[in-house]
Amino acid sequence: MIAFACADKYFLIKTKNGTFSLNLAKINPLKKYFFFLISCCFLLVSNTIWAQQKPKVAKKSIVAKNPAANQSSAKQGAKPIIIDYADFVIKDEEKVPGATLLTGKVRLLHDGAIMTCNKAYVFEKENYLKAFGDVQIVQGDTLFLNSTYAEYSGNEKKAFATGNPVMRSPDMRLTTDTIYFDRNIQQAYYNTNGTIVNKDNTLKSKSGRYFAKEKKFVFLTAVTLTNPKTVIKSNHLDYYSNSGHSYLFGPSTITSKEDYIYTEKGFYDTKKNVAHFLRKSYIRYKTRLIEGDSLYYDRTRDFASATNNVKITDSINKGIVKGNYAEIFKAKDSMYVTKHAVAINLVENDSVYIHGKILMVTGKPDNRIIRAFKNARFYKTDMSGKCDSIHSNQKTALTQLIGRPVMWNGKNQMTGDIMHLIGNNQTEKIDSLKVLTNAFLVSRDTIGEGFNQVKGVNLYGKFKDNKLSEADVIKNTEILYYFRNDKQELIGIDKGLCSRIHLILENNKIEEISKIDNTEGQLYPEKDLPENARKLRGFIWREDEKIKSKDDIFPEEENEENDKVIKASEAEKAKENVPMKIRKETLDYDKDHPQPKEKVE
Repeated sequence: MIAFACADKYFLIKTKNGTFSLNLAKINPLKKYFFFLISCCFLLVSNTIWAQQKPKVAKKSIVAKNPAANQSSAKQGAKPIIIDYADFVIKDEEKVPGATLLTGKVRLLHDGAIMTCNKAYVFEKENYLKAFGDVQIVQGDTLFLNSTYAEYSGNEKKAFATGNPVMRSPDMRLTTDTIYFDRNIQQAYYNTNGTIVNKDNTLKSKSGRYFAKEKKFVFLTAVTLTNPKTVIKSNHLDYYSNSGHSYLFGPSTITSKEDYIYTEKGFYDTKKNVAHFLRKSYIRYKTRLIEGDSLYYDRTRDFASATNNVKITDSINKGIVKGNYAEIFKAKDSMYVTKHAVAINLVENDSVYIHGKILMVTGKPDNRIIRAFKNARFYKTDMSGKCDSIHSNQKTALTQLIGRPVMWNGKNQMTGDIMHLIGNNQTEKIDSLKVLTNAFLVSRDTIGEGFNQVKGVNLYGKFKDNKLSEADVIKNTEILYYFRNDKQELIGIDKGLCSRIHLILENNKIEEISKIDNTEGQLYPEKDLPENARKLRGFIWREDEKIKSKDDIFPEEENEENDKVIKASEAEKAKENVPMKIRKETLDYDKDHPQPKEKVE
């Protein structure tokens, strides 16, 4: 037997196999009358046939007076899935026991989520559904999950979507083979290759988890983040789709045309292109490598800074700069280094160490200049010195010592107002020396307690194998020299004046003295020259200041501070590496950058 009935906006057809529902709101008013006339004719014929057949016991079926009434007894405490509307509602216990078939334009509701599709099976008892066709699950007005097939449990509040599934929000789009979504904890995850597109950023990984509330993706397997400027690779990446903030943990790399970055703990803002790296991190430019306990990087400004145990290596000029704080300006090809700062340059298989409270390195590799300010010092195995500031031009191989300079070469001490050391870029050796104004050369007598002294306005010296081999002291020159014979017996003390003095040295010792023009003076027996007359005016012996090793170039207070830095750094390295703490700017991003809401139909 077949029966017809009208309930609200639905036309119901009841058969022995089930109940069918037609949404009259979707039918043109003129067509309703035609449909009703045809139905009456169909009813008359079908009842005649039914009367001739042997009656059977029909299974009990549920007749829906209203689709919204098709609500099940859900798991205790769980809200039931509500059928908001459907074009057709069919109940067929023989084909699909316990299920209601919805077709046409279908819309279901559950605890704040809206589900639409072309076809759905709703299992009221289990509070469960299967959706087909153009499936969409919408949560609030910001999270959308689309697919061609989906399952949803009202009791568990969990969804499963496959068939070209796409999850999207106003700031991201996720595509993969299968997406699982747990509405209880607001997390979605996938275990097959997935792609996330977030404005200019594209992320690809084998698996991932999305935290909807925080708008955060967590990747614990290999992931690649690509944008027009960089490629980020890591095995542990937290990515916030609203802000574009990335948190890296474990071995990770950031590659671009201009540089290469390695870190095991860091933060990168893909929108602003700024970063902060902490663990075993370095930045590699084409000609420089920057290392430090903490690195800050601003790609837009071509700027980087490093803190504690900083090391900057110049591959072209064979130089290294160290300190505990540095700023590097890539576009200007310059750097500023302080706190235990030292520049180390390789010269003929030997290293020259230059220190200053502040070090500045500027210029392109072929025209680089090093400046050291405030208590500047330098050391080389056979030479050292100190002054107020040092200016070294690698192109001209000229190093200037300015402000009360003193230099030691072997046992010789040289002072003056300004000193120039001139090198040879071909041989990488020191070629010559200029001491300008108040030149003074002093060396201790080989046996006694006296000092050999030569002074004048200027001194010009020549080097051989990085040792002073000869020197000319000119203008108002004075000399005091202890003459000894081959047995090293003192012959006398020569003290006098002349216009110019020429010195020949061997192994940093004066071997020959020539006084030229307007000479005055005499050779005094030791007993005839009083002690107070054995020092020329302006004589100062500064051996207690002599820099005898590369460690002596640092003041004591800087060494003490550096020891503290090293101790703290070693203690930090001994700790277990843990992910970086989430920054306040990440947590407050949505509050500081409100976005318009997407309209849901």
